[in-house]
Amino acid sequence: MGKKAEVGTPKYLANKMKAKGLQKLRWYCQMCQKQCRDENGFKCHTTSETHQRQLLLFADNSKRYIDDFSFEFAKGFMEILRRQFGSKRVNANRVYQEYIHDRDHIHMNGTRWVTLTGFVKFLGKTGQAIVDETEKGWYITYIDRSPETVEREEMKKKKQKMDKNDEERQMEFVEKQAKLGQEKAGPSVEPIYTDLVRENEEETIKLDIKLKNDKLLTPVVHNVFKVPNVSTSSSVKEAKKPKLEEKKKSVLDEIREQEELKKEKDNRKDYWLTDDIVVKIVTRSLGDEFYKQKGIVREVIDKYVAIVKLLDTGKKIKIDQEHLETVIPALGKLVKVVNGAYRGQTAALLTVDEKNFCVDIEIYSGLLKGRKVCGVQYEDICKLNDQ
Repeated sequence: MGKKAEVGTPKYLANKMKAKGLQKLRWYCQMCQKQCRDENGFKCHTTSETHQRQLLLFADNSKRYIDDFSFEFAKGFMEILRRQFGSKRVNANRVYQEYIHDRDHIHMNGTRWVTLTGFVKFLGKTGQAIVDETEKGWYITYIDRSPETVEREEMKKKKQKMDKNDEERQMEFVEKQAKLGQEKAGPSVEPIYTDLVRENEEETIKLDIKLKNDKLLTPVVHNVFKVPNVSTSSSVKEAKKPKLEEKKKSVLDEIREQEELKKEKDNRKDYWLTDDIVVKIVTRSLGDEFYKQKGIVREVIDKYVAIVKLLDTGKKIKIDQEHLETVIPALGKLVKVVNGAYRGQTAALLTVDEKNFCVDIEIYSGLLKGRKVCGVQYEDICKLNDQ
């Protein structure tokens, strides 16, 4: 195999441009979550050792993997439908196109549904949405069953019922009063309607309008240029001083938080393996001989695969990072930060918070030596080999 292109070279940029965006679905491996560029690359991947191990894991419990992929696919699809389209009637293919814009989405070839039509029919049968077929394809309408929506609908119905009852009671009372008035007045005489006849057609109509000269009320205007009381102004200034100090502190805190967030964003990766750390094997697919065994990472291959030397037997094994987990040492021992803002730093373990699954560390070397970092997650640090 050829060497990887160095960062910044034209070949490196070309490879990055090729890998950007969605590619052909038939060259995507859902189990390994790897997208190949062409048929030859996909063929090489299917014959690789990593892919064969994933197939062994899949063969052990295929139903669980398919159910998990199906659940994640349905969850992401319904989240797009709920968040972007709400309860509007929309073409199912349009929702699917929005869903696959995410490059890391769950592909349909890894689920129990072969086609989008089958998935839409499933949503209709389970009552998650209203579906109907037209000449332009399947249309789907989201059914909002969230507790807030259900409570809002119940309150609306209850209010309408109460308003209707009030109107009915009011109408009954008005009818009752009208009947009592008719009984007291006796028999009513029906009016006789005649045509309007004007005696003098040339008579003009005069309007006599008299306006009273009311006095205009003048609004009271306060003197805005009046000098305020010295005691009140001084108290206001004193009250503002601590606020300004607090504001300055909050600005500094915001700057520090922004720096931490930038470091976290730049250094947070989906791979964490590095040389000379102690890890534990957490899969049974390799046999009971290797299960729960600890070893030292001697070499990292393609960022996600490592050559691990077992501490007890000295055997070497090639294993993916998904089947490994980090090891937390005793207090005061050295650890390696394998992910997050301080990735690559060596630190000393200070305290362990078992309830929140995090630790406090102190940077051991480098420019940041002596800096204490609190609340680091277990999976972001790993015991450093001291042998």
